[in-house]
Amino acid sequence: MSRWISRVGWRHGVAVLAVLFSLFPIVFVVSAALNPQGTLSSTTAIPTGASTVNFSNLLHQTQFTTWFGNSVLIAGVSAAASVFLSALAAYAFSRMRFHGRRVGLMALLLIQMFPQFLAIVAIFLMFSRITDLWPAIGFNQSWGLILLYLGGALGVNTWLMKGFFDTVPRELDESATMDGASHAQTFFRILLPLVAPILAVTGLLAFIGTINEFLIANVFLTDSDAKTLSVGMWGLVAGERNNNFGMFCAATLLTAIPTVLVFQFLQRFIVNGLTSGAVKG
Repeated sequence: MSRWISRVGWRHGVAVLAVLFSLFPIVFVVSAALNPQGTLSSTTAIPTGASTVNFSNLLHQTQFTTWFGNSVLIAGVSAAASVFLSALAAYAFSRMRFHGRRVGLMALLLIQMFPQFLAIVAIFLMFSRITDLWPAIGFNQSWGLILLYLGGALGVNTWLMKGFFDTVPRELDESATMDGASHAQTFFRILLPLVAPILAVTGLLAFIGTINEFLIANVFLTDSDAKTLSVGMWGLVAGERNNNFGMFCAATLLTAIPTVLVFQFLQRFIVNGLTSGAVKG
């Protein structure tokens, strides 16, 4: 009995340490956001004279609302488009047999081994040409960045979804075909509702990855009105004379709101989506 108690106590101690380790950065950011001095250092978790002045300055002295809207638009549209196109590709790879199927799957996997940033020079030259021909999807345009993010997310999402599609019995497809259903009807009316968990997981991962992305957005978005949250927030602390850490931390807290809301909306699918597709691929 004493051995069982000591074992449980040890496990609880590890869990408490893990929770404290995870909460420390959050407490640090909250403290800095409430610090009216606009600095990162404070003698207490709740700084003396704590106020919301950093939030007020952020909203009135910067273009935070514009950056926020740009980020939500880019992340939301690219995540939705990525989920839809990846689902179509995963359905084809899972249910159809065609020439080049295996090569296509291997190519998608191979592409994911190389970071998208490695092709930044080639992409920059392509966008320079596109900006001359179609300015609406070139530099400093949300739709151009959406297309760029879309290409980077399709590979891994397709692989995740294919593994989940493989777990759905093929007898459902055969029954639908015998009843006269087309591939489109089988896909939209039968399979999509069954694979909703993996759609939620890939959508959440794509949304988080896009709204947090900085390197590519910093290269292709230079106009202040076109910047995303990550690029705009970086400008608050970049340079030797910038010391807007209080506003930066306030922006960090506000930036977390969309991700938290999306996670809360999709959380009932998360666990099932992460585990079910992993047993067969």
